[in-house]
Amino acid sequence: MSSQSVVLLFAGQGSQAVGMGRSLAETYSSAKALLDQADALLDFSLSEVMFDGPEEELTRTSRCQPALYVHGLMCVAALSERLGDDLSITACAGLSLGEFTAHAAAGSFGFEQGLNLVTQRGQFMEDACAATEGSMAAMIGGTDEQVQALAETCGVNVANYNSPGQTVLSGTRVGIANALAGAKEAGIRIAKELKVAGAYHSNLMLEAQEKLRTVLAESEITAPSVPVISNLTAKPASDPDEIRRTLEAQVTGSVQWTGSINGLLDSGHERFLECGPGKVLTGLMGRIRKGTFCYPTAEADMIDAAVEALQAS
Repeated sequence: MSSQSVVLLFAGQGSQAVGMGRSLAETYSSAKALLDQADALLDFSLSEVMFDGPEEELTRTSRCQPALYVHGLMCVAALSERLGDDLSITACAGLSLGEFTAHAAAGSFGFEQGLNLVTQRGQFMEDACAATEGSMAAMIGGTDEQVQALAETCGVNVANYNSPGQTVLSGTRVGIANALAGAKEAGIRIAKELKVAGAYHSNLMLEAQEKLRTVLAESEITAPSVPVISNLTAKPASDPDEIRRTLEAQVTGSVQWTGSINGLLDSGHERFLECGPGKVLTGLMGRIRKGTFCYPTAEADMIDAAVEALQAS
């Protein structure tokens, strides 16, 4: 393996921050070109929402999802511009929305088609949030089995297996309230309601999933150039029909992030770069397998640090 051989990890909703991508656009012409292209394709100024917010606008699902998608690919463009042929991408994975960015990075579909998919997905999910009364809660310090039992008792879904001892529940407001009230008795150390617009990765997103199925069925998808790990199965999805099926099903399905990362590590992958705002996935990596090489690349100075670490490793 060359010293620049890496797995790219793409951020999901919740990582967004006003100002995201500004330094990438100012420093890397290839990153700015992607953002300019997105602005030309969308019916609103994505760059304005990303750079200036306000936060409430950027947090809207229909704005946040295209913002994260474009920002993730801006990170890849900047890395490619910086490293050239020395950058060797060996696999991709993304948390929830990030799985679409991962497929775009691996060539399953082009930038424009991917932007169209995530923009529609974001709108479908925003509509589903408005039509339902849902919420989500983080469960810290319990086993998967304890959280699953609590979810079943309260009639809610497990949305994310983020890392050992960090799981997220999603469902009706009543169900989540019951889960929060019953967490201690179920053996869970901390239970905290999340500030979200609705119940992502739960049965309340079924209408959004059905709409997305129609859009995916009409989308041209090819086999990715490198393995892309499915949130649903924690295994690579390579056949175009399988990619359609897994991208559709993850709207209501559980995000198997711990299993996805463990699978990549157990397959011999050693170096990871997080493409997206912040460093949520880098933090999760530290909990899944402490000491693993993983660097964020959200802004120009982070690209410098990541490249320096890669070249030294």
